[in-house]
Order: sequence, then structure tokens, then C-alpha cells
Amino acid sequence: MAIALRTLVDEADRFLNAARISDYCPNGLQVEGRPQVRRIVSGVTASQELVDAAVEAEADVLLVHHGYFWKGEDARIVGMKRRRLKSLLANDISLLAYHLPLDVHPEVGNNVQLARELDITVEGPLDPDNPKVVGLLGSLAEPMSARDFARRVQEVLGREPLLIEGTNTVRRVGWCTGGGQGYIDQAIAAGVDLFLSGEASEQTFHSARENGISFIAAGHHATERYGVQALGDYLARRFALEHLFIDCPNPI
Repeated sequence: MAIALRTLVDEADRFLNAARISDYCPNGLQVEGRPQVRRIVSGVTASQELVDAAVEAEADVLLVHHGYFWKGEDARIVGMKRRRLKSLLANDISLLAYHLPLDVHPEVGNNVQLARELDITVEGPLDPDNPKVVGLLGSLAEPMSARDFARRVQEVLGREPLLIEGTNTVRRVGWCTGGGQGYIDQAIAAGVDLFLSGEASEQTFHSARENGISFIAAGHHATERYGVQALGDYLARRFALEHLFIDCPNPI
């Protein structure tokens, strides 16, 4: 069956509470395509590779975590941005993007979904006094070594993570998908044994080493594949639509 594009967008906006979350980009409908939706293609980033795959799959909507029109970027429609937008517009495909609303959602959010993949029990926010910190705090059912947990991450995500070993036994874990390495200070203050993020900065090594915790950088793309899949599945079930997740691997 088909539904109106506006109906789909309204439900996604409502479900993610998008209007109430301040962000670095517009959340929701970024490019308007055909008015009726039967098939959703989802992916992490609206790269040219993913746009081309959505065209090949005959998508009506491309649903992503990383869309376009970020604050501070060049506003001109030239080069890479022109080519991407031309492909979407020429094929009448809508682009639906959710950044922070998809990171923090308690059901389909990137952080919650990653916890489910890694068998981490969510206990609460990484910093309950600061809602701008989007990471979470949780625990493992049984303690394990940092190396064993890193092996679990590798098995689940399908890529070898960067591990900085601190405490050997890991039970209490803090994490933030994507570029959340800057929250390591909040993780240390929360008393974690290990902090996991998608990326690492030069100073992350020193923060982990000098505070005696372990740190894992598991990949920005790799840690953020699960939220958009869960959102696409939710919308497909809600409206009896087709949904296809397409992974365009990214080693970063």
C-alpha cells in the first residue's frame, strides 16, 4: 500500500520528538520528492553511493542519520552537494534525515540500539545533569576483560576496534555512538571501567590512560548503523510499507 509523504514525515517527527531537540542541521524532510510513499530505503549517510543505491532500489524515501544542510557549511549548491541533490530531484526521491533525535531516542536511538547489539543493560544517561550529553551508562551481565569485550565489539560490528587498555575487568560501561569521544570526561566522572565511542581524538588516549579506564573506538559509521534501521522498521510496520536498509561501508 501507499501513504502520503506528509503522513510519513509527521509520524517520524512525532515519534522522534524532533521539534524539541536543538541540532546542527534541519531534522525531518530535507528534500521533497513524490507525494506517495511505498518503499523506504535507509542508510547511515546520504552519500552519492547511497543515493545511487536508493535510485536503483526504486525508493520513494531515503531515510538517513546524516543528511544535508549542516550549520556552518557552504550553502552553495555546487560540486558534491549539487550532484547528490540532482540525483534525488531527478528521481523524485524524498530525503528524510534525523541526527540528534535519532541518537537519543529511548527505543530506536543509536545508543540504545548499540547497547542491545552488545548486550549492555542501559542504566541511564551518562550525565543526568546535562541533557546535551547524549551518551548512556550501563553494565554487562558478567564482568569480562577489556580484550574480550573488544572481541565482542568486533564480532558484532564486523570490524576491528581500536582498544586502549586500562582496567582489566570491565563491568560498568559508558558509550556514545559516532563522534562522542569528547564525553570521556563524563564517563570517567561516572566511574566506568570502559568508555566506547565511534571515533577517537589524540587526547582521548591520554584521558583514558591517565584515569585508568579502557577505551574503544569502534567506528563512527559502524556504531550508527542500527538506529536508522530500527526507525525504518518502525515506520514500515506502522504503515505497511517496504523497507530496505543499505549499508555503504565506511572505515572511519
